[in-house]
Amino acid sequence: MDGRLGDAVAARRDDLVALTRELIRFPTINPPGDQYGPCVEFVGRRLALSGFSLDFVRAYGSPGDTDSFPRMNLVARREGVKPGPCVHFNSHIDVVEPGQDWTVDPFEGVVRDGRVYGRGACDMKGGLAASIIAVEAFLSVFPEFPGAIEISATADEESGGFGGVAYLAQHGYFSPGRVDHVIIPEPLNKDRVCLGHRGVWWAEIETFGEIAHGSMPFLGDCAIRHMSAVLQAFETELFPRLADRTTRMPVVPPGARSSTLNINGIHGGQTDDYRPGLPSPNVPDLCRATIDRRFLIEEKLSDVRGEVIAILEGLKHRRPRFEYRINDVMIVEPLMTSPESPVAEAIAGAIRDVFDREPKYVVSPGTYDQKHIARIGGLFDCIAYGPGILDLAHRPDEWVGIDDMVDAAKVMAGGLAALLFVPAK
Repeated sequence: MDGRLGDAVAARRDDLVALTRELIRFPTINPPGDQYGPCVEFVGRRLALSGFSLDFVRAYGSPGDTDSFPRMNLVARREGVKPGPCVHFNSHIDVVEPGQDWTVDPFEGVVRDGRVYGRGACDMKGGLAASIIAVEAFLSVFPEFPGAIEISATADEESGGFGGVAYLAQHGYFSPGRVDHVIIPEPLNKDRVCLGHRGVWWAEIETFGEIAHGSMPFLGDCAIRHMSAVLQAFETELFPRLADRTTRMPVVPPGARSSTLNINGIHGGQTDDYRPGLPSPNVPDLCRATIDRRFLIEEKLSDVRGEVIAILEGLKHRRPRFEYRINDVMIVEPLMTSPESPVAEAIAGAIRDVFDREPKYVVSPGTYDQKHIARIGGLFDCIAYGPGILDLAHRPDEWVGIDDMVDAAKVMAGGLAALLFVPAK
């Protein structure tokens, strides 16, 4: 890698910290999708100073899009001096709610002990800032580059990406004729190349009963008890089978190399909106559970669904008055880019240059926006690489290391140079 790139990134260290802090100060909490517009406008103003053209795209009609909370996205593009490949850096701007137990203001961007703290510092405003600094450093060294560079700041990754990358992919922004290589700066550690993710099947299971007075439950039929039977069947029949299945995918952490199932939520009986009064005594006639099944590249979706339906059908035959309904909420197939792909090789080479060691290839336990780039856009030369520790995402006192951001920016600048065929020394 040309040493001037590393020097140009290092010279922007303070700017990288300041940019990360400014991004954290936009409370882009999803749901509901707050402050998307001001955040992407801020990023756009920054990129315009480097000669990028700006395309602000609202995802009209996507889940959650309203005039109060518009799903705003930015796609910025800088053309080179002659034709060549296009390298795209994609970062989501939305963050989850801060929750409790913080020792610092989650939206202040506190700097302490070589770290920047705040909701989204790790996932993934530190990565967005690092990619911007990487590109600015690259442009300072190679102002007359071939091809094109794109940077996007997108909405709603935390809730599936339908108002962000999925919408953009549907409208051609990630088509192979427009973009050649994509780097997503998710927090997977600065010396690792993330090739893809496990599959996901989210489903909603409903069990039904008959309402009656709570003092005479024998006159009704309790939907929550039926759901309890479902959960017990999962415990005795499904969970042991899932634990025995392992994958060739290099998923991190190692516990995610097995198939997993999570019960995301259960709702039955009356809702909490009766307050400030008291609930009435009813036998619940409906119970709803949301399940989150993460599956491996060796598994088929039809089998994943089938084994859950088989359990429900078994209960229907064994348990009096048991009735159920199951609905798909989200389906994502497992995905893994080849480590020999151009973008993976470029980033791996830059990791060797910066750290003088071999990169580690990993797969994410959860999905991210690569799924839409590949499945909708048809663009498969895509990996995730960025600063930060995935285990810190969504937790109190989330942080990203300043040294890690600088190092990752050097890797991204070096990878960009390799992909645009700029001679690297």
